[in-house]
Amino acid sequence: MRVGLVCPYTWEVPGGVQAHVRDLAEALIGLGHDVSVITPCDDDTPVQSYVVPAGRAIPVPYNGSVARLAFGPLSAGRVRRWIRDGAFDVLHVHEPAAPSLSLIACWLADGPIVATFHTANPRSRAMSAAGPILQTGLEKINGRIAVSEAARKTLVEHLGGDAVLIPNGVTVARFQQSGPLPGWPGDNGAIGFLGRMDEPRKGLSVLLEAFPAMAAERRGLRLLIAGPGDEREVYDRLPAELHGQVVLLGMVSEEDKVRAYHSVDVFCAPNLGGESFGIVLAEAMAAGAPILASDIEAFRRVLRDGQAGALFRTGDAADMAREGALLLSDAPRMAELSKQATAAVRQYDWATVGQEVVQVYETVIPASGGVVRAGEQIG
Repeated sequence: MRVGLVCPYTWEVPGGVQAHVRDLAEALIGLGHDVSVITPCDDDTPVQSYVVPAGRAIPVPYNGSVARLAFGPLSAGRVRRWIRDGAFDVLHVHEPAAPSLSLIACWLADGPIVATFHTANPRSRAMSAAGPILQTGLEKINGRIAVSEAARKTLVEHLGGDAVLIPNGVTVARFQQSGPLPGWPGDNGAIGFLGRMDEPRKGLSVLLEAFPAMAAERRGLRLLIAGPGDEREVYDRLPAELHGQVVLLGMVSEEDKVRAYHSVDVFCAPNLGGESFGIVLAEAMAAGAPILASDIEAFRRVLRDGQAGALFRTGDAADMAREGALLLSDAPRMAELSKQATAAVRQYDWATVGQEVVQVYETVIPASGGVVRAGEQIG
């Protein structure tokens, strides 16, 4: 079948939704489907052959973060042409409640539409207030998917309706087949973090507060941080004597991201909230990294209440330091967590998740066939 995927966030900036859309596209192509993705990005940005740029995005505060969205006449025109030319059997929009391409696509399109909801935010005043406006687009959706129970609950409470629960996917083989970065993890051990350094809910501040205590317990312990942000702010939060034990990679390629997971003895996910699933956990699990994570609901579910990764009290740097020091000194426990994580992540492999998504498509495509059509006006 011909599938049109709509990503609301800019393609150039790493994020869970962008990774989800990319991996879903490639999983569907692997299953023999014809796929096109439209997403905010500049026309001169290097993209995969299946990606169609919808123009430059602008930063907008959204869900406790800063999302880069595209919304306006230029974006609407490109979405309309893409739908018209695509002749899709099904349109699959992601995060249609965000003020970006997915909502535009819902307003413009007529035909089979599936939506995936990623956001977990039980106290979203913005989503509640915008509910009546959103409904004109959301009422066209024929099939709904939520990536987690938390995302499903957010959908039900703010927008009404229900959704099929299909988790985020991870291409397990991609993360298994790699080695560490040169010189890592080293003889004295290493812990790692991956995420935007300047996004408070990712919890890097908690890790930086906990690191001196962990380093005091294990002399020479190193910290590897991958992701965009201000390096000076990181070093300003740490004692000068520890600066030499911290390495900042900045924004990394997909290949180096995988290698980073293999470069640490323990991968840390100190997120403070706003996560509906935790794709970084699934990636780290696929790489076989022992995990230390905050005990937010989404992470507890993915890590099977501590069976597939160690947990600490969310936002509690002292508890993180304590749990981290214990884990680093217990090689058998780290090996067992790695084993359990590798087994648990198999349910999230795209080979399985992709088939589940296709089953949803099949329920909304009419038996008589037909294609998604583009309207001339929004609404």
